[in-house]
Amino acid sequence: MTSVIDPAEFAPANPLDIVEQLVVANEWPADRSGDEELAAYVEGHWNRYHLWFTWREEQGVMQFSCAFDLRVPEHRLTDTCALLTLVNERLWLGHFDFSADGGIVMFRHALLLGAGTGATPRQVEDLIEVALNESERYFPAFMFMLWGGKSADDALASAMLETVGEA
Repeated sequence: MTSVIDPAEFAPANPLDIVEQLVVANEWPADRSGDEELAAYVEGHWNRYHLWFTWREEQGVMQFSCAFDLRVPEHRLTDTCALLTLVNERLWLGHFDFSADGGIVMFRHALLLGAGTGATPRQVEDLIEVALNESERYFPAFMFMLWGGKSADDALASAMLETVGEA
């Protein structure tokens, strides 16, 4: 990810201004519908990820989600919840969630920014980097479970298999 923001020069109250600069610097397709929402798309190794940022000034919170381009069939909801639980036990920051409204799996986190402190460019960069890294790490587990017919335990074990050497 390309960083073009000098924290000493840019400390806006609205963290979406920082997000927007990062999105532009990385040439990601995006749409900012106003002062409170920004959406972007990032191509990963396994999937295309939809990033949503929502700023709630009155609460001093920026909510963030990184959704998979993957729909969960209704008959796999129980297995999806089981896999979400296993994956979330391994995370130190953020969590994976399921949106029943859209039938999608997403990584979520919120930055509590407090009264007027604003976000730093490094915080926003780290948030996006963590979300994309965790999404890339665990996306195969969801694919193994949903389309490979594996149980949540087997899907996670298969996805976490460490390879040694090169073919």
